[in-house]
Amino acid sequence: MGILDFLSGQFIDVIHWTDNTNDTMVWRFEREGHEIKYGAKLTVREGQSAVFVHEGVLADVFSPGLYMLETNNMPIMTSLQHWDHGFRSPFKSEVYFVNTTRFTDNKWGTKNPIMVRDPEFGPTRLRAFGTYTMRVAEPAKFMTEIVGTDGEFTSDEITMQIRNIVVQEVSRVLASSGIAVLDMAANTADMGKLVTQAIAPTIAQYGLAIPEFYIENISLPSEVEKVLDKRTSMGIVGDLNRYSQFAAAEAMGMAAENQGGAGAGMGAGLGMGMGMAMGGMTGPWGAAPQPQAPAAAPPPPPPPVEHVWHIAKDGQTHGPFSKATMGQKAAAGDLTRESMVWTPGQDGWMRAEDVPELAQLFTVLPPPPPPGI
Repeated sequence: MGILDFLSGQFIDVIHWTDNTNDTMVWRFEREGHEIKYGAKLTVREGQSAVFVHEGVLADVFSPGLYMLETNNMPIMTSLQHWDHGFRSPFKSEVYFVNTTRFTDNKWGTKNPIMVRDPEFGPTRLRAFGTYTMRVAEPAKFMTEIVGTDGEFTSDEITMQIRNIVVQEVSRVLASSGIAVLDMAANTADMGKLVTQAIAPTIAQYGLAIPEFYIENISLPSEVEKVLDKRTSMGIVGDLNRYSQFAAAEAMGMAAENQGGAGAGMGAGLGMGMGMAMGGMTGPWGAAPQPQAPAAAPPPPPPPVEHVWHIAKDGQTHGPFSKATMGQKAAAGDLTRESMVWTPGQDGWMRAEDVPELAQLFTVLPPPPPPGI
C-alpha cells in the first residue's frame, strides 16, 4: 500500500449528516479507525447542531454553518498533530449531530380517570388526551442528561418520560381548575397553556422545550355520557304532546307509502290507529286526532274537622276541650248528659246527650232511671 493510499484511508474530508428518518434526535458520526483530517470541512445544516466530544468530555457545540477544522485550538486532535505516532493519534474525538427541529404528533393520555369536583355534577371522573411537539433547545444539556454515548437516539426513547410529566400536570390542572365539565371544551386552550408553563422547568432540565401542547378531548365515563345524552334528548324533544302528534303523523305517512292500490286506505287506517295509541289521542275517523289529556286522579278526601268544646258550669265557661278530653271528663263524671256544651259553628248551647258527636260518649253508661222508680 502506497503512502497516498494510507493517507486517503486516514483522512476524512467532510463531516456531515443527512437524516431520512422522522424520529432520529441524535446521530453519531461514525469514525471507526478514521481520524479527522486537519482542514476538514464540518457541515451543519439548518435544524441541526454538532456536538464535539473529546476524550469523553463535551468540547464544543456548533450551530448551522460550514466550518474548516484547521486551527490548533479546535477540540479535534487530528492525526497531523501527531506525526510521531504515524498518523495514529491516541486521542479520541467523536462528533454527534443533534436534530433541533420539532418532533410532532407526540401523543399523551391519562391511563386512569382523574377525580374532580364538578360544580354541577359533583364528584366526577374525567379522562383526557391530546398531542404535543418537542424540540431540543440545548444540545449540550440534552447530550449530557439524556443521550450519553447512544450512537442513535430516537424520539421514542424520551416520549414516555415526557408523557408521564404531562399527565401529572394535566391531572393537577383539571382537578384544581374549578371549571364545570360542560365548559371545559371551551377552555382547553387556556388549560393547555397552564400545563405547558407547569412542565417547562422540568423539561428544560433535559435540554428540551415543548413549543406546542394540545388538549384534544376531555371525556366523561361512558355511563355518565349515556345519562347526559338522555338529558339532552329530553331537551330537544321539548313538548311531549306535540312530539307524539309528530310521531303519529310520521307513522301514518309511512303506512300509506308501504301500502298500494286498494290497501292504501287500510294502511292509512292502521297508521292512524298506531298514532292514536302512541300519542294517547282520540278523534273522529278521517279527522285530525286531538290529544286526550290523561284522567286526573281524584283528590284525596279532606281530613275530618276536629271540634273543640266548651262546658257551661256554675255560671262559667270552661274549655276548650278536645273530644278525647271530653271523653275523660265523661268517665270521671265531670261531664254528664245534662251538661250544656257548645262548639264553634253550633247554634247555641245544647245538652251533651243531644249532640251526636258527644252522645256516643255516654252509650257505655246506662241512662238515668225514669222518675218515680
